[in-house]
Amino acid sequence: MRILFVTGGSPATVFPLTPLATAARNAGHEVIVACNDETADAVAGAGLAGLSVSPVPIRQHFSTDRSGSPVAAPEGPSEHMEFIGRGFGRMAAAYLAPLGRLAEQWRPDVVVGGMLCFSAPLLASRLGVPYVRHSWDSGEPPAFDTAAEQELRPELDRLGLDGIPAADLWIDICPPSVRPADAPAAQPMRYVPCNLQQPLEPWMLGRSATRRVCVTAGTKVAPGYFDDYLVELVGKVGELDAEIVVAAPAAVAGDLTRRLGVRAGWLPLDVVARSCDLLVHHAGGGTALTGMAAAVPQLLIPNMPKLVPPSERLAGYGAARMLLSGEDTPQAVAAAAEDLLTTPSYRERAAELAREIAAMPAPPEVLAIVEKLS
Repeated sequence: MRILFVTGGSPATVFPLTPLATAARNAGHEVIVACNDETADAVAGAGLAGLSVSPVPIRQHFSTDRSGSPVAAPEGPSEHMEFIGRGFGRMAAAYLAPLGRLAEQWRPDVVVGGMLCFSAPLLASRLGVPYVRHSWDSGEPPAFDTAAEQELRPELDRLGLDGIPAADLWIDICPPSVRPADAPAAQPMRYVPCNLQQPLEPWMLGRSATRRVCVTAGTKVAPGYFDDYLVELVGKVGELDAEIVVAAPAAVAGDLTRRLGVRAGWLPLDVVARSCDLLVHHAGGGTALTGMAAAVPQLLIPNMPKLVPPSERLAGYGAARMLLSGEDTPQAVAAAAEDLLTTPSYRERAAELAREIAAMPAPPEVLAIVEKLS
């Protein structure tokens, strides 16, 4: 069987699909992961066969329209949702022709697309093969789909489609207890943390002599892009009586170490998270799920409107606390972090959620369901 996986434009969109793609490869299926240039290393690092279908960085799809004119991110939450959805729609439009050329040489039997990889259902419809939608976090707003569909109207019309085709199977890695109440039915699958690896250091494996707090703003941080957010976040927890480690891309890690005197770098978060007493971060989906799987309490400070609802659900479950933009003063962050570190109920609820994740169907079990589609 040939299975084509279509990812988005950042490493964070590759890692959630890696367990199922790896299970498929290990079962003897032919697997290709379609990506862009800036995520090719994440695919190769997972030991998977990857093919870049675009040299365009993901940020460019959001910063410019199809004519190349600049597009500014709006301030309002609903407008921001439309902005994000249209950006992913433009990315899908750009991927369609290269994916079509790939399919002419290597025709897949099934197309698996990441949650907002809208080129996947369009390609599957054109080829007449099953389409699997694969979530990559704790839930994306339906408004993204609506806006992407509006952006893709020319492509849909050319394909004779009324809208973006529905999935033949939807795989959801979000644990049921923090899944959106109105989310459609889906096939659950255990979240297995994945990330680019590096040689481990002994300190990563065991508990610190003091409390360990890991701070991160995700994989997309770059000079001029959320790096100030990360610097400020590290500063806000710097007065805690704890060891502070910072998970950050190499492009900004050195500057963090020099400016703040903390241990910073591309950390294998799947390993390091289990040695931490607290995660403090931007509320990114992959980071939050990694914390859930590792049974670690979390302080969530969403840096985008779309991250607020899943943060509210995790905080409502009792495994985290959330501070909105404007609430995240140094005093408030320090107080919330200290509460999370000292109140046992947060770690107890985090452990319950980790057990729920561990009980979900493993990727090889879900692969057996995918195999029956073709």
